[in-house]
Amino acid sequence: MSTPSSSHADAGNSGQHGHSQAGMVALVAGAVGVVFGDIGTSPLYTIKEMFHPHFGLTPDPNTVRGLLSLGFWSLLLVVTLKYVIVIMRADNDGEGGIMALTALAQRSLAKGSRMSYTVGILGIFGAALFFGDGMITPPITVLGAVEGLEVVSPVFRQWVVPISLVILTGLFAMQRFGTAKVGKAFGPVMITWFIVLAGFGIYNIAHNPSVLAALNPYWAWHFFTTHDWHAVLILGAVVLTVTGGEALYADMGHFGKKPIRWGWFGFVLPALVLNYYGQGAVLLRHPEAVANPFYMSIPGWAQVPMLVLATTAAAVASQAVITGAFSVTRQAIQLGYLPRLHIKYTSKDTIGQIYVPSINWMLYFAVIVLVLSFQSSGALATAYGLSVTGTMLIDTLLLAIVAYTRWPDSRKWVLPLCGVFLVIDLAFLFANGAKLVTGIGAWVPLFIGISAFTMMRTWRRGRELLHGEVQKEGIRLDTFLPGLMLAPPVRVPGTAIFLTADKGVVPHAMLHNLKHNKVLHERNVFLTVETLTVPYAPKKKRLKIEPIGDDFYRVVISYGFAETPDVPQALMSSCDQGGVYFDPMETTYFASRETIVAARHGGMPMWRDKLFAAMHRNAAPATGFFRIPGNRLVELGAQVEI
Repeated sequence: MSTPSSSHADAGNSGQHGHSQAGMVALVAGAVGVVFGDIGTSPLYTIKEMFHPHFGLTPDPNTVRGLLSLGFWSLLLVVTLKYVIVIMRADNDGEGGIMALTALAQRSLAKGSRMSYTVGILGIFGAALFFGDGMITPPITVLGAVEGLEVVSPVFRQWVVPISLVILTGLFAMQRFGTAKVGKAFGPVMITWFIVLAGFGIYNIAHNPSVLAALNPYWAWHFFTTHDWHAVLILGAVVLTVTGGEALYADMGHFGKKPIRWGWFGFVLPALVLNYYGQGAVLLRHPEAVANPFYMSIPGWAQVPMLVLATTAAAVASQAVITGAFSVTRQAIQLGYLPRLHIKYTSKDTIGQIYVPSINWMLYFAVIVLVLSFQSSGALATAYGLSVTGTMLIDTLLLAIVAYTRWPDSRKWVLPLCGVFLVIDLAFLFANGAKLVTGIGAWVPLFIGISAFTMMRTWRRGRELLHGEVQKEGIRLDTFLPGLMLAPPVRVPGTAIFLTADKGVVPHAMLHNLKHNKVLHERNVFLTVETLTVPYAPKKKRLKIEPIGDDFYRVVISYGFAETPDVPQALMSSCDQGGVYFDPMETTYFASRETIVAARHGGMPMWRDKLFAAMHRNAAPATGFFRIPGNRLVELGAQVEI
């Protein structure tokens, strides 16, 4: 929230309190609209999936109570205790999510150490699994909502897939316009959704209050004792109650801890529990409702309005995942795990409102293939869960590292809890891993995750090899400049800014400019853009200018991994701080664009060299990513063998 102005401050403490209370309500409403979309739409398909034929369960009273108890205690232990209470303490300067947690864990470890390397591997694998989750959430939520047509009338069954495809196509097509306007509607839609979930939950529980006995963990224990090892496999469906829990932590930077916690405890958790138990109450009275417990728990007069509301809520949940994928992509680019991609800024006021066309259409293509391949939310549920549980397990491991290295006062109780979380995560992972044996569906998110991980690791390693080759073949700046001044070339008016990743080596672009144009600008700047392990760079660390003689300067611009680089704006701020003035109309940017040639000696395997070369070739130019005006940029080519 913004700080109250002096006029508000003069009004007294009561006025400030009212202002902050109103602001908190707005933040809670916003959090309910964005953060809880995924976990909030799980009631559409979770209970139905628990009774999928391949589990061989029947909706008898003991089974219903056992499954409801498992779902309830999963919500309490995984979402409430792990994410809302414990892991949200691990904020990286206010930011959350697996990339922020990775950077926080690495900050306490020796740079370049084996442990730091391992943490980095865990982090990017978790981020890679997120993309697998992001591809499955939109189709399973939309299909789960539209399948209500089958309950209204079996005649509509053939229209479920076509209507879902139309909704998803429209959702992805609107991304290029930005989510600012749509985002304003998220809160009211999801608030209405949760109120309706709770209302019908109470309505159904009132007809069979005995279902509330399932709040007792005895029934979860009883389920395990009566089903033996088979009970572990059912966790592959129970995990659907907690999918989306990681989003609470990932979106912490947008809303803060308090609004998310208040929204969860005061609104979302009660609504979810009431609706799940309401569905259970219907199953106890009408076991045949197992065909679609969610819609069959709705009175006939309300099924069509609920269908519309559920479809809208599913679109909101999908929207949150899509924009989350954009944010994770930008963070991965900033941290050096992905090549520069073309990013469009859809809001003049909010820098976080971005659109990444390549990611959007890649997700769209994958989503359409998944809908056409699986045809129903039940079939997709067999593919869902593996990537989610993998990410949850990695979160636990990273949390343990952060607690051990950064929380000396709290680790005595956090580390034992991490042990409990680890057992739960491994049980969920085993249950979902078993799906790999029973069908091809579970291989989908795993294949997506491994593919994304391979690309991210290849890019990271390829950049290290490229940097090494450039450094090996480059000329040291401290020996080059004195020699250059002995026989100086012709100086021309203006400022030349040479982009370089290595502050100690002469940029290739400068060498090519001297070789071909045989001129030197009046003022020459060697510019390096660095990414810090914090979300936002402090203003005092944003820009560092070091004169190195004869109108040569070394400039370092630092950004956090959650920021969008804007080089011209950062340079303009130098004048405001009493530094060097950079006239935009007299400044020319020089960048070298390397052509990668895969070599058989050293480096990576040939196929990875070729993959890196292809990724490098298709990376967005510095013009767009660093927001450098295209008419002020000169790119000079160089061939590098790795």
